[in-house]
This record gives sequence, C-alpha cells and structure tokens, in this order.
Amino acid sequence: GDPKVGTTVAQKLMDAKVIAVIGHLNSGVTIPASEIYSKNGIPMVSGSATNPAVTERGLKGVFRTVGRDDQQGPALATYIATELKAKKVALIDDKTAYGEGLRSEVEKKLKADKIQVVDKATTTDTDTDFKAVLTKLKAKNPDVIFHGGMDQTGGPMIKQARELGIKAVFVFGDGACTDEMGKLAGAAAEGLVCSQAGLPREAASPTFSKAFTAKFGDIKQYAPYYYDGAMAVIEAIKKSGSVDPAKFGPEIYNVSFVGATGKVEFDAKGD
Repeated sequence: GDPKVGTTVAQKLMDAKVIAVIGHLNSGVTIPASEIYSKNGIPMVSGSATNPAVTERGLKGVFRTVGRDDQQGPALATYIATELKAKKVALIDDKTAYGEGLRSEVEKKLKADKIQVVDKATTTDTDTDFKAVLTKLKAKNPDVIFHGGMDQTGGPMIKQARELGIKAVFVFGDGACTDEMGKLAGAAAEGLVCSQAGLPREAASPTFSKAFTAKFGDIKQYAPYYYDGAMAVIEAIKKSGSVDPAKFGPEIYNVSFVGATGKVEFDAKGD
C-alpha cells in the first residue's frame, strides 16, 4: 500500500512506453500511480482498488471493475448490526488508503445506526505483532472487531486475538477475504466475516473459470475483475481500430460486453 511504490512503478511503465495498465492492487498505490498515467494519457483499469478517491478526482482514463468502499463499508456495517446484532464494536485500520478508507465508511454507518464504537486503533500494513493493540481493545469487551486491512495483517491479528482469549467476531473487507487468511490464521480463521466488493470468484462465468483453472490452477480473489479490465481495453481497441491510447482510451467509457463477472460498462467517473 506504499504510495511511493505507485509513483515508482508508474514512472517505469511510462518509460517503457506501455499503452495501458491493468492495475494496481491497493488503493494506496493505485491513487498516486493513476495521476501519472492520466497525465500521460495512458488508461488504467484496477480490478481491486476500492477507495472512492480512485475515481473521484476527475482524472480521465482511470477505471475499475470492482465495487467501492462507500458501497462495501455500509454493507459491512449493516451486517454487523443486523446479522451479528452487535452492540459494541471496536475498529482497527492499517493506515493505508484502503484500510483507513474502509474503516471510515464502516464507522459512519455504524454511528448512523446508533451502534456503539467502543474504541479505535491504528496499526500499519507491515506490523506483525498486534498484542498490545488487542489487549487494549479486549478491556472494552467488544462484540465485533472490524479490521480495515489486508490478509497479511488480518491473519496474524485474529490468531493473536484468540491466543489472548478475545471472543469477539472479527469482520474484514475484501482485502482479507482470501484463502491466505486460512493459512495465516490457522484454526483462528474459523467464523470470521469478510466482504467482497463485487461478485465472488465462484460466480465468475463457467467459461472463464474452466479456462483459467486449466492454465493457472485455483482462481485468485481478483482474477475475474482483472480479466474484465483487460477485456475492456481490448474492446476499446477493437472499437477504435487503433492501439494509440489517445484514440482507444476514450472508447473505454463506451464499452459494453459480457465478461467473467457479468455485464461490464463504466460510468463517467470510471466506475
């Protein structure tokens, strides 16, 4: 999620004279990188960056094929309130654009629904020891702990929470809704709740699923969204009859096709 990674990679891709970018993974990287792409007239499509700011800055040529945190966050908060019936919730985020942004959206909806937020904490996306933070939260006895972050932090966090005797249900966003969570958390992963900012991979088209698994094995979380991102660029190239980004880039706003995740179209913002 390091913004410096975004600018460094983006500049390397500009030097390599690419005509389009299918990426990036994290919002914290995608946001600064997209500024460079847009400035240079190179379209980009992310299949996983969910922070609203990705498409809310008025930049041309910035797209995504996945949902936004201002859709995902309220849905998570509603689930916490209605399905988990939580009375007290603690919030943790990893300080990245993704984690902090999603935590903020969850928090706004919880407060609107009069669900008590008993504590908030921040970590980083490179932390591995969460016991001090978790011990502090344990004293507040929350029913639910929400973590805005990826599986690399979410896995160790839930494992350490169970070692401390914390019984709260853990809730995560799409960044921790992965097979890797099971590997990182072990038995502690049992019972966690997580969200997907779009169709789950199991709902990807049978044609895509069969072809992908035959060539690459198990479908990773965001593969169908990135496939559709690539297809959007290809469709625009076909529509314009050109591989010049100045000509096919604007056509991405006009594509309409059925991809791995269903019907794909973009609004004026690139969502």
